[in-house]
Amino acid sequence: MSQYERFYNFSAGPAALPLPALEEAARDLVCYPNAGASVLELSHRGKVIDGIIKEAEARLRRILNIPDNYYVMFLQGGATTQFSMVPVNFLSEDGTAVYMEQGTWSKKAIAEAKRVGNVEIAWSDKENNFTRVPADDEYEVRADAKYFHITSNETIHGVEFLRDPKSNGVPMVCDASSDFLGRPIDITKYALVYAGAQKNIGPAGVTVSILSDDFYKKLIDDDRRPIMMNYKTHVENKSLYNTCPVFAIYMVGLVLKWLEEEKGGIAGIYKENQAKAEMLYKAIDESNGFYRGHAAADSRSIMNVTWRTPSDDLDKEFAKEAEAHKMLGLKGHRSVGGIRASIYNATSLEAVEALVKFMAEFKNKH
Repeated sequence: MSQYERFYNFSAGPAALPLPALEEAARDLVCYPNAGASVLELSHRGKVIDGIIKEAEARLRRILNIPDNYYVMFLQGGATTQFSMVPVNFLSEDGTAVYMEQGTWSKKAIAEAKRVGNVEIAWSDKENNFTRVPADDEYEVRADAKYFHITSNETIHGVEFLRDPKSNGVPMVCDASSDFLGRPIDITKYALVYAGAQKNIGPAGVTVSILSDDFYKKLIDDDRRPIMMNYKTHVENKSLYNTCPVFAIYMVGLVLKWLEEEKGGIAGIYKENQAKAEMLYKAIDESNGFYRGHAAADSRSIMNVTWRTPSDDLDKEFAKEAEAHKMLGLKGHRSVGGIRASIYNATSLEAVEALVKFMAEFKNKH
């Protein structure tokens, strides 16, 4: 086996990237065309990087049909920084924000918001270890809330909103880190959508935030807010107040190019993602109980598929044997255990077919 052989990658993040994007980046790494230097070496104030950022934004706007009255920002700090930025900008000490508690990441977002103001939990599945998302008639959002926060896909537990939930007219904020660009989303139903890149958009180091002008106008006017935690700083400076993560944004542009030109945009990739998920869940459901899915059938993620074997020891053996079969990243998150296959946009149908075949072999063996 060559030391440079690529395995099937089911890692949850940093995750698989499209091979055409990696190959183009490899060609340009030493010297970007007609620039005289690598993207890693060029100034974020120069015309080359300016062009790269503008093209990435233009592609994203086309792919998601983002209206002109929304700002697109390329920020640093991952979704974890957004957990803090959202309440720091929009939640006063005497205000209330409403959150949905759907799993590990929404719990972290809630904890950060509580540092700033009052938080009301509209719905929680904590007692069931987060196996589903609610129907619209299972929760209420108070009309005077500053905003309503959801997590569209819980990476660790493998549950996902495959719809745009109701918000009772309250500005809706969405952490879309692990299903961003993986399925259709109506941006106009959200006041703010943010996503760390390392799941489905590009490499770690950049976070995409899409903010409506209406919500932007509701920013709390407070000079005490740290300048890098202020959305106003990034909107007014078009993501260039400080040295931005140039190479990560460049890679996002290449991933968007692949998605738009080779995969048929959101419609094309969503169809492919549905086929991958259907294949994998079928292998779980038809295993006569050997494999047990974590998520309820109507809440199953098409990005992160979670399941267990009959024992913890077999879970560990599954991940170990899978790696020997050239499959990476199948061990479940340390907080919940089990097995997890992250089948983001760049994880091919061929990879899922190989995993399903291995699952059948492992079941017969054990």
